[in-house]
Amino acid sequence: MGEKPFTCEVYEKSFSSSNYFHKHQQTLTREQQFKCEVCDKSFSTSGNLCKHQRLHTGEKPFKCEVCEKSFSTSGNLCKHQHTHTGEKPFTCAVCANSFSTSASLRIHQRIHTGEKPFRCEVCDKSFSTSSNRLVHQRVHTGEKPFKCEICSKSFAKSTRLLTHQRIHTGDKPFRCEVCEKSFIQLSDLLTHRWIHTAEKPFKCKVCNRAFAKSSMLMKHQSIHTGEKPFKCEVCEKSFSESSNLHRHRRIHTGERPFKCEVCSKSFSRSSHFRVHQRLHTGEKPFQCELCNKGFAQLSGLLNHRLIHTGEKPFTCDVCDKSFSQSSSLHVHQRIHTGEKPFPCKVCDKSFLTSSEFCKHQRTHTGEKPFTCKVCEKSFSDSSNLCRHQRIHTREKPRVK
Repeated sequence: MGEKPFTCEVYEKSFSSSNYFHKHQQTLTREQQFKCEVCDKSFSTSGNLCKHQRLHTGEKPFKCEVCEKSFSTSGNLCKHQHTHTGEKPFTCAVCANSFSTSASLRIHQRIHTGEKPFRCEVCDKSFSTSSNRLVHQRVHTGEKPFKCEICSKSFAKSTRLLTHQRIHTGDKPFRCEVCEKSFIQLSDLLTHRWIHTAEKPFKCKVCNRAFAKSSMLMKHQSIHTGEKPFKCEVCEKSFSESSNLHRHRRIHTGERPFKCEVCSKSFSRSSHFRVHQRLHTGEKPFQCELCNKGFAQLSGLLNHRLIHTGEKPFTCDVCDKSFSQSSSLHVHQRIHTGEKPFPCKVCDKSFLTSSEFCKHQRTHTGEKPFTCKVCEKSFSDSSNLCRHQRIHTREKPRVK
């Protein structure tokens, strides 16, 4: 029992009967008969050769009747049609998630099994799909095959090019259902939604700080580990994330890829560019729940909330005076240190704050930007204008 006396000398495969052995040999003969003239690949049937040749010719004879998209094989058309019907006949036995193709199900199952069969030959990192490995390999090769036709910027992934192109087109396809604000990419919308829900499901096991996204938690964890694997080649400064290194490099290159179409001002970071645009649009998406005052930045809203709560969490370690903002504490500490970081180039006088420095400069320039709307008299600072306006209103100054 189980004896296989018939052995193929080509593949060293054994068979239990002469009938199976002869069928196998016929397959080898047919493979030699159906050969691609372009790449010399061989096939066992003329049909398989015909399908293969469409890779070279680009022929796609199978067309979808709904959206007219074309495919090289009937099988691919059949898979595509599930997108219109919504049919997902392949169900995961572990989590009951459904998929339109068996291949998608197989890839999904690797989440449960942890299988990562595609390994990078350079760094031995493994991936669950061959496409993810292909994208990863571009980290080593530096290849960026997807190029923007407008500004010539290149990308390693087609999805990143698609997102980048929306900067030029102004397209914002992802809209918030609550406030109808639109975003260039889905991740920005998901982050924005937490303003409304305040949900933070990802918690740090070290300090219990919670985050709205798992990626934010991962970034935060580097604070505890101190790991900074990304180093600048110019100044050797290290960073915990590759994106931070990428932004840092612009300090050395002077690159400012984000340009305002209204005033032509350029920015090195997209976040700074977006905040700047609100100066022109007047948009203030961050609104106080108590007084409805709006702010262009979240930090402005957070600082404003302290007015209502009376909270002053920033305390001077010299005199114990408390402040609602860290920036106010930072300025206050200069009283103790004697630091005056804003020097005047005309008279060498120095100042604690940039606002005091700006006021002082007007003594040299003669500039008087604050004008009375009643008599059009001008003043070098707003406090002098306020005092002057009492002449017209007959308002008496407050006694301290």
